[in-house]
Amino acid sequence: MLNLVITLRQKTHEVWRSRFVRSVAVVATGTAGAQAITMAFAPLITRLYGPEAYGVQGTFIAILGVATPFSALAYPISVVLPRRDEEAIGLLRLSAYISVFIATLMAVGLWLWGAVAISLLEIESVGRLIYLLPVAILFAAWMQMAQQWLIRKKEFGVIARSALANSGVLNSARALLGFVHPTGSVLIVLASLGSILHALLMWIGIRKRTTINRSEPLEAPSLGIIELAHRHRDFPLYRAPQITINAASQSLPVLMLSAFFGPSAAGFYMLSTMVMGMPTALIGMAVSDVFYARITEAAHNSEEISKHILRATGVLAAISIVPFSIVVLFGPWIFSLVFGAEWGVAGEYARWLAFFFFFNLVNKPSNAAVPVLGIQRGLLFYEVLSTGGKVAGFLLGFYWLNSDIWAVAIFSIIGIFAYSGVMLWIYLCAVRWDRDARRS
Repeated sequence: MLNLVITLRQKTHEVWRSRFVRSVAVVATGTAGAQAITMAFAPLITRLYGPEAYGVQGTFIAILGVATPFSALAYPISVVLPRRDEEAIGLLRLSAYISVFIATLMAVGLWLWGAVAISLLEIESVGRLIYLLPVAILFAAWMQMAQQWLIRKKEFGVIARSALANSGVLNSARALLGFVHPTGSVLIVLASLGSILHALLMWIGIRKRTTINRSEPLEAPSLGIIELAHRHRDFPLYRAPQITINAASQSLPVLMLSAFFGPSAAGFYMLSTMVMGMPTALIGMAVSDVFYARITEAAHNSEEISKHILRATGVLAAISIVPFSIVVLFGPWIFSLVFGAEWGVAGEYARWLAFFFFFNLVNKPSNAAVPVLGIQRGLLFYEVLSTGGKVAGFLLGFYWLNSDIWAVAIFSIIGIFAYSGVMLWIYLCAVRWDRDARRS
């Protein structure tokens, strides 16, 4: 027994000394602080603004979430992959050019056909604030570019501090303006300004903390913009559509609830996803960012990728099962107590979304390994099938059962099967990768 205790203590010590765990802890600490600030303000902000204002903000954020992946055609994600910094900088430059072009194109399109778009999408609640989209999309792209460079350089502390500062400023502004003008338009403007602030904070951190490694031997001349765009063409061809479809699958419930059941239902859904998404934001994104850098390094060093994926997935499942189970059991009571009696319906949504977000969280390591394994085309195919199933389930809940809660429930159940299937597929691809690597 004593030997077992000593062995467990040694293993625990080894885990906490590992660079991977320490990096995850740094990112998670910053994210935890940001989420703690958000949750500290949430009881006040939900009482100031109400479900309808949250629903209006949710509609805008849903549209932004669908449009953002195409803001730089997913090229920023490729910044982590090259061995040489010169090629990564070229990808940043390419991403910047594309983001400016697409934001300008969107601004012109909204200027010409903005009213038509508002009518077709039935987003009259957002109204003329839709013209903020080009600015928000541009800075969302620049924020992603900065984050991927920081991941490449393993400057996870800068990511953490930026998230913390952005959350503090943004939530303070929401609370202060909520006493003066508690409307959805205020939340939309602040959400747009938040993406600008977050991008600026990370770029300031880059200037202070990162350097370009010029000591690597140049095996070939530096590639130009066109060559880089062609070499990493699988990102705009497969990853950008995949991320867009994934964002649509998460954003469509907000738009559909707003259209079918009114802005208040969308507001309930927004709050429930904000709370249920906290473990994903707190732990999942930290693991995803660090794991992406680690799995890329593992591939360069011919390590067994499948073991890394399996270990990270198991750890996430073990630490997240308890908090999600609590929401399943006591969701409506918790939401009514914390956010006010009028938010009890959000707790009913959260009960079902707890299952969905549990699988969303444990899927992060698998998803981070996709670019390294080179299976982005397959991920796009999965995303099309998954999103189609989720939308069909949501429509079934509305048209057949005429219930917003059942629509959310069916959406979640289909999402559980989809996440389970894609994790199994990615793991089998990693096993095949390891087998091929041993043969070569």
